[in-house]
Amino acid sequence: MNATVRVCSLEELQRDGVRVVSTGQRTAAVFWHREQVFAVDNRCPHMGFPLSQGTVADGILTCHWHHAKFDLSGGCAFDLFADDVAAFRAEIRDGDIWLDPEPQEEEVVAHCTRKLSEGLEQNLRLVIAKSVIGLCEAGREDLVLAEAARFGVKNRAAGWSSGLSILTAMANVLPHLAAEDRPRALYHGVVHVARSVEGQPPDFDIAALDTDEDRPDQFRTWFRRFAEVRSRDAAERCLRTAAVAGLNESQLADLLFAASTDHTFMDVGHTLDFANKACELLDVVGWDTAPDVLSSIIPTITGAQRMEETSAWQHPVDLPQLLDEAGEALDEALAIGGERNESWDEHRPVAESILDDTPDRSLRRIVDAARAGAPLTELSATVAYAAARRPLHFHISNEFGDWNTVHHTFTYTNAVDRAMQRAPSRELARGILDGAASVYLERFLNMPRQPRPEPNGGSTSTDDLLDHFDRQQQVDETGQSVADLLAGGQRDEVVRTLGTALLREDAGFHSFQIYDAALRLVDRFGDRPEADDVLIGASRFLTAHAPTVRSMGQTYETAARLHRGEALHA
Repeated sequence: MNATVRVCSLEELQRDGVRVVSTGQRTAAVFWHREQVFAVDNRCPHMGFPLSQGTVADGILTCHWHHAKFDLSGGCAFDLFADDVAAFRAEIRDGDIWLDPEPQEEEVVAHCTRKLSEGLEQNLRLVIAKSVIGLCEAGREDLVLAEAARFGVKNRAAGWSSGLSILTAMANVLPHLAAEDRPRALYHGVVHVARSVEGQPPDFDIAALDTDEDRPDQFRTWFRRFAEVRSRDAAERCLRTAAVAGLNESQLADLLFAASTDHTFMDVGHTLDFANKACELLDVVGWDTAPDVLSSIIPTITGAQRMEETSAWQHPVDLPQLLDEAGEALDEALAIGGERNESWDEHRPVAESILDDTPDRSLRRIVDAARAGAPLTELSATVAYAAARRPLHFHISNEFGDWNTVHHTFTYTNAVDRAMQRAPSRELARGILDGAASVYLERFLNMPRQPRPEPNGGSTSTDDLLDHFDRQQQVDETGQSVADLLAGGQRDEVVRTLGTALLREDAGFHSFQIYDAALRLVDRFGDRPEADDVLIGASRFLTAHAPTVRSMGQTYETAARLHRGEALHA
């Protein structure tokens, strides 16, 4: 034992049944039960209630607040919603009870990782929050992301989930958040992964082919063929074989991106968006897990709705026909322009055409830009900027559900832009055109067009901005505050504050996606005024979905207070 602490006499403990003693940084509850001495941390690991006020029977210590039950001899919890409680060594010496002040507990990182796994398996928010906070404090954000990613792809036969997209989005925005919001962001991501998996059958891997084939073009042809005929198992085996054969990151991504644009705006844009998110997740957790992570996208690709089959894309304007013609024209234009004009700077006028012109004219404008040498990456950013303008000009006279319409196009065009930077191809370039057509289909949501808020010279603080999220129907007020703050050179503060506002809410899938996509596009445009437009539009979307009940935040704050040692029960 280390230097021990005297608790009381044996006679006193036998008389009282329990004694509480300070060990320095902790308080221990020492029990007399079955003619033996037992000692555990006095704080219930679930919600902090004093275990000395609990009941001991048959070797089980029961907390009286939420009835969590613990093995008195070792501190392990019978109920998974509660954490294990630390146990202490105690002994009887010369008629007195002596306690070793050092608890017998698992190393912090190992313990938090184990509890994170249990929290994911049982979808336990408080357990997840405590684990994430502990791992982040230990500097192991990477373990949080890796464990959640592994769990999310291995335990959902339906494949990629919205939870994995949220997890990836939060990993993307971590550098932009305030330090105190980083664990909270990962907590949101992990909880949504657990929700997406709960009740789902697990995924079983399909083995790679036993083949000497290693040509990227052959795998690309095979994969697109299997995706075309919705052959899920064949597509997965092809993809896993391609990974084993040594295709690099860009080549593997290209397989998914080409198949995700072989049809128009597949699954309302989710197919390409998820494929891009899978690649972004691999950037974080490592491409050595590519076979498992990328295979989770295949159910989305093979099962996607193809929008050329829908009425909205065919009537009253035959958009698929226009897109086919524009795709052929784009190929010819790229052959002439060769993406040679790296100084091309017509983002705003081309975006205005996409927003306001008929689709034949706006698609022709994109083709003309390519013929003039505009790089595909600049064209993809331009279409994403046009899509970001829809929420900027969204009038609140529209139905609330129409926010989702502008969301889908913006996140899709962001995915096209991100994918184009990773693995550009002529096939993927079709996504630029599809995105522009989808922006056209949303034109009615900007009729009337809400004007862009101009700075009014008023004194606005980030606290004022947060206040807007505490009241409903503050869309226009939020846009005005953001415009004023941006005019004052406070872009970084706006980004952090919007992150704080998002993470306070019981936010839905779309809000996380909008924040992530907006920050990616802001980075693309840098100090240009287009970046301000993107942030104003995103802020309007986010505040339209606030305030919520904020139960997620309550659970997180409970975990944080427990981590700090506060007495929640008081």
